[in-house]
Formats: sequence, structure tokens, C-alpha cells
Amino acid sequence: MSSKIEASTLHFLKNLSKNNNREWFTENKDQYIAAQQNVLNMVENLIEKIGAFDEEIMKIDAKKSLYRIYRDVRFSKDKSPYKTNFGAGLGMGKGNKISGYYLHIEPGKSFLAGGVYQPEPSVLKEIRKEISMNAKEFQEILQQDDFRNNFRGLSVEAKLQRVPNGFDKDDPMAEFLKLKNLIVVHPISDDALMGENATKNMTKIFQSMKPLNDFLSAPFL
Repeated sequence: MSSKIEASTLHFLKNLSKNNNREWFTENKDQYIAAQQNVLNMVENLIEKIGAFDEEIMKIDAKKSLYRIYRDVRFSKDKSPYKTNFGAGLGMGKGNKISGYYLHIEPGKSFLAGGVYQPEPSVLKEIRKEISMNAKEFQEILQQDDFRNNFRGLSVEAKLQRVPNGFDKDDPMAEFLKLKNLIVVHPISDDALMGENATKNMTKIFQSMKPLNDFLSAPFL
């Protein structure tokens, strides 16, 4: 199993972003297959390593965790047929484990992420209740050294203007209750992806997400 991303995989994605059409993709299908296999090998390696501290991840099929490279263009003005990245979701929405880990590979824009992304309204409401009722525990997770070293807090890209209905507008956790996603993100450079210790270093970052993932999944276990 590969423990790193090959330069050829990033090269393929760079070329795809410049030639995002079916003709080019068909002519270079062998490069795509090789790049996809490289990513799959890394994901298999990550599943094994993450499984050492999160056994639920061992149940995941690496192939099924990979997102399709084909874009759904039915409702998009951008009719480019292919994504210019590889992505893999580990644990998110699998069984009772609504939280999980995510790997995004895109030249110059790669990142690791974890938490809960775009949950159903009923799920998000339960998570908000958990945050409100267990504020101290939640804050302690965000203040852990490993967490603070790897993340700049929770992502605030998708956020309500007001505290959602059913919650006190003066709730001490009001700013967290406004979030539509409960995710953390860690950028990763191309050099880090291609380094010999890539999966080892990425696993450490994923491990620092686990307390947050456990907290977010708690209401559903």
C-alpha cells in the first residue's frame, strides 16, 4: 500500500484542470486509472492506521469511500464534466457514526478535514442540543493542545445570522449553534503529500480530530 501521493497523480490533476473535457480524459484514461489507484492505495493505508485508534473505520471499504470524479452538471452553469480533485470520506454517514474524516487531494489546495458536513436538519438540531447542554466538555475538546496545533477552530464558512429556533439567543455557545457544519480543516502541501511519511503525519492530524468526532456522534449512539 502506498504511503504517499505520487508526483504523477498531481500532474494528472493539473493537466485535467487545463483540459476538462471528455476527449482529453478519454485519451488519458490510463493516467486517470493510475492516479486513482495511487489514491486508493493511500486511503487503504490510512484506514489501517486510523483503525488503530478508531476501530469503526476498519469497517469501511476503501473503494466505496472514494468520491466519483464525474461532476453532476445538471443544475450547474459550469458544465465541466470532471472534478479536478480526488476525495475520500471515511466514516461520515456510515451507520451510526455521522462524524468522520475526509481527504481532499488537489494540487496546491489539498486538505484534511473531520467532523460533520451538511447534516440533515434533524441531525444538526441534536448536535446543537449536545453542544448547548455539554458546553464545558465541548470547549475542552477545542482547547486541547493537539487540536489547537492542527486547526484554527471550527470552520465558520457556513453560518446562520441568528441563533436557530429552539435555542436561547443568549446561550453561551450561541456562535457554535449558528454553524451549519461542524468541521475542522487542515491544509496540506503538495510536498507533504509526496513525502515518505505522508500517511504517518496525516494519521496524527486525523487522530487529533477524534475527540471532536466522538462528541458529535454521541447523541446518535
